[in-house]
Amino acid sequence: MIDLNKVREDDEWYKKICAAKNIEIDVDAVIQKDDLRKQLQKEIDDLKFQQKKFGEEKKYEEAKALKSEIQAKDWEYQELVKELNLTLLKMPNTWLHPNVPIWKDETENVVSEVHWEPTKFDFEPLDHVTLMKNHDMVDIDRGVKLGWSRSYFLKWDGMLLEQAVLQYTLKKLVKKWFIPMNVPNIVNPECLQWTWYFPGGEEDAYWMERDNQWLIWTSEIPVTAYHMNEILEENELPKKYCGYSACYRREAWTYGKDTAWLYRVHQFNKVEQVIILPADEEMSDKYYFEILHNSMEVLDDLKLPYRVLQLCSWDMAIWKYNSQDLECWMPSRNSYGETHSVTAFLDFQARRLNLRYRDSEWKIKYCFTMNNTAIATPRVLISLIEYYQDKDWNIVVPEVLREYMGKEIIKN
Repeated sequence: MIDLNKVREDDEWYKKICAAKNIEIDVDAVIQKDDLRKQLQKEIDDLKFQQKKFGEEKKYEEAKALKSEIQAKDWEYQELVKELNLTLLKMPNTWLHPNVPIWKDETENVVSEVHWEPTKFDFEPLDHVTLMKNHDMVDIDRGVKLGWSRSYFLKWDGMLLEQAVLQYTLKKLVKKWFIPMNVPNIVNPECLQWTWYFPGGEEDAYWMERDNQWLIWTSEIPVTAYHMNEILEENELPKKYCGYSACYRREAWTYGKDTAWLYRVHQFNKVEQVIILPADEEMSDKYYFEILHNSMEVLDDLKLPYRVLQLCSWDMAIWKYNSQDLECWMPSRNSYGETHSVTAFLDFQARRLNLRYRDSEWKIKYCFTMNNTAIATPRVLISLIEYYQDKDWNIVVPEVLREYMGKEIIKN
């Protein structure tokens, strides 16, 4: 849950955050509801005290008479708390980074860096699906036959190239002291709620109704929840994890969009960076840029044209304190497409997860968390395959991936 005391301290600032993110929350009504909760709690405590006093004075009839009143008020209190907690789960982060532009839609996101110039071919280039079909790297028709739209098989060099990118990225992160994790792909609903995906993301997630469990959107979910309800020691922090998993998304909000390509699919593979650290904003900024630059290093090693995008407030979800995207150039789209996203939460996730640490003065505090895509496939393969095609429509293997592929070029 968000820190409602922080909202009370400066409710006008919090109202500005809600407006900046285009989120309609009646902040005054929430505070009033919390005031009522406190009042009811006091009334219940007073009644219980009086009941105990009657018992000590052997006024048993009077003590018994208070029982039903206490029960009624306790029921009212529990219902109010449920209602209040549901509202709190939908309220945005109480923090907003000063670098975030307060603008109105995604068209006003700010390009902060551009690496490598977009491709200019002296021949007619092919799109990634045509190239991959020509080299027997993908079978979309049979994927759709078995899994309906947005399903596919990667095969031969398609599968090997995907694994090469994933393994190269994992190896790089392990060298930077990230702990690699292969995570559960099926989790309980609480795991999704406490990491931020629920409420609000149910329509885009796959539900296993019989067991009331869900397929994960990203390994960030189980990795961040790994220390749920724990108290860590400050000298253990930061904890740096890189989680590998398949990811599952219904793409419910993109019906009919990008169905012929590998840009929006129901299942894909991803390596995610997650860092858990002490409650220190300066340290948060430091590690935020570390995980951002880790992803940029991978794209620079692959020599793929990309840009860094600072998200404006209206394009930031409720949980985000700061966020930037990396977008790779995709020749067939004649535009950049999002391939990575880095997010700092400060204590937003940790409060929901009850993830805390004990500082050097033995005070218990909520941790800060953050995450970033290290690599995600097959989306990055779109840029890689289209960018590295030659005039004969062969695909040159990036130099850093050749030891994993065992070849320098993918030929017919």
